[in-house]
Amino acid sequence: MNAGDFMPSPETLAGIRKEIEGYEAGRITAVGRVRWRVPLFLGLLLVGVAAIAYLFNAFADPREQWFSAPHVFLYVVGFVASFFVYGMAMKPATELQQSFRDKVLPAIFGFISDMRYTRSSTPASFDRLPRAAAGSFNRQSFDDIISGRYEDFSFELYEATLSQKAGKSTHTVFKGIILAFETEAAFPGLLVATRRSGSVARFFRDMFGSGGLEELQSGLPHLDEQYEFRSDNPSAARPLVTGRLARALDWLRESWPHDPARVALKGHDGFLLLPHTKNFFELPSVGTPLDYDTHIKPIIADMVSLLATGALVRKVGVRDDAPEKP
Repeated sequence: MNAGDFMPSPETLAGIRKEIEGYEAGRITAVGRVRWRVPLFLGLLLVGVAAIAYLFNAFADPREQWFSAPHVFLYVVGFVASFFVYGMAMKPATELQQSFRDKVLPAIFGFISDMRYTRSSTPASFDRLPRAAAGSFNRQSFDDIISGRYEDFSFELYEATLSQKAGKSTHTVFKGIILAFETEAAFPGLLVATRRSGSVARFFRDMFGSGGLEELQSGLPHLDEQYEFRSDNPSAARPLVTGRLARALDWLRESWPHDPARVALKGHDGFLLLPHTKNFFELPSVGTPLDYDTHIKPIIADMVSLLATGALVRKVGVRDDAPEKP
């Protein structure tokens, strides 16, 4: 697909450039405020920590002053608090950028019908995401969430970080884009395609059972080396694993040169998980002037590419001999 075909019309582009001009005026003001707020806020925190540390010294053994257990606890609390204080100091910049996104994203994504944009809430489709595709996690966080209708299908796209916390350690099991959509044909059960894990990881995963999922092979050695295909309905899954799903994943290997994409199909629900550390809809730091060609156009191209990929995967369940929709 040519991303140029989805760029804003001249009238919309004029409105976007006007918003950029307003953002730039506000950005210069925000930069000035942040320059004094950051050192002031962090400086006050440092003074407060030092004052409490001196107070602790009045009750501490002279040999333990500055390094007793209460002092160490104070330093840890102060370090953690510094992140919150820094966020408060940067608030003029973050609020300006969020206000700009709220206005401009609906304009640049004019090819999406009924578009809705939210941030940091729980996506409506997330509860339906099969754990077999995402992995075992007990912590989740979300950034930008965009939903609407593209061509002939509804979707919800969101940036997510899923992690497993055990004791004091936290392991990230997924970070990237999740695209939820309605498939053209319902799959009678659950089918997942995930990155092939090592023998040790599979042993621990299946220690308490496979979850009723049977492993299948695509018949393509390069795919079977990279992917695990599992389903609770192997007879229905096999034609997809050896057909359209294999071809879609083969195409994704070329178009998504990062960690392997994951796919989950359950009934009419389809999920495409694209691992990536990039923040797709982020603006440059407030200290950088905003430019349409440099910063806005790539966001449009990224969205077009993501939705085009979803449009391909959602056709996986359609029989090869089925007539195309008019």
